Amino acid sequence: MQIEKTPLKDCLLITPRVFTDKRGSFFEVYNHKKFIEATGLEIDFVQDNQSSSQYGSLRGLHLQVGDYAQAKLVRVVKGKVYDVAVDLRKDSPSFKKIYGAILSEENNKQLFVPRGFAHGFVSLSEEVVFAYKCDNYYHKASERGIIYNDQDLNIDWKIPREDIILSEKDGELPTLKQFLQ
Repeated sequence: MQIEKTPLKDCLLITPRVFTDKRGSFFEVYNHKKFIEATGLEIDFVQDNQSSSQYGSLRGLHLQVGDYAQAKLVRVVKGKVYDVAVDLRKDSPSFKKIYGAILSEENNKQLFVPRGFAHGFVSLSEEVVFAYKCDNYYHKASERGIIYNDQDLNIDWKIPREDIILSEKDGELPTLKQFLQ
């Protein structure tokens, strides 16, 4: 596995080693021991989630706060997304900075999103199956978010704005300034 530091403190882009032959391909999606050895992070993932989305579906920017904050290891099983992490840790040198990466079934890249980050993605292909591991359980009362089109973050979601499909809940999320108050 290859691990690349991103411009955001503790946020990592991970590329697994893929073995291919005439039958197809194989790669280790996650190995706890190798992850700890490579990153130095003692992460204990406790929940796996999976979603499916059509082109233009934007999910985010989401996070959980307090005792239920979550670190995530995200990847695409099928299709292609533009994946975004936003550092919301006030004591971090990358506070309020964003990082985006293309994750796809072709490149098999994964993004490690630490606790204290907001996270979101938009589907760039007709169909997306998105999977992620969490190091804490979902807790509805701890769920927060930031509106996808926040002017201060100014995220380029890589598709025309008119193609974006949002849930009602995601369309009502606060701005970054409102979130930080």
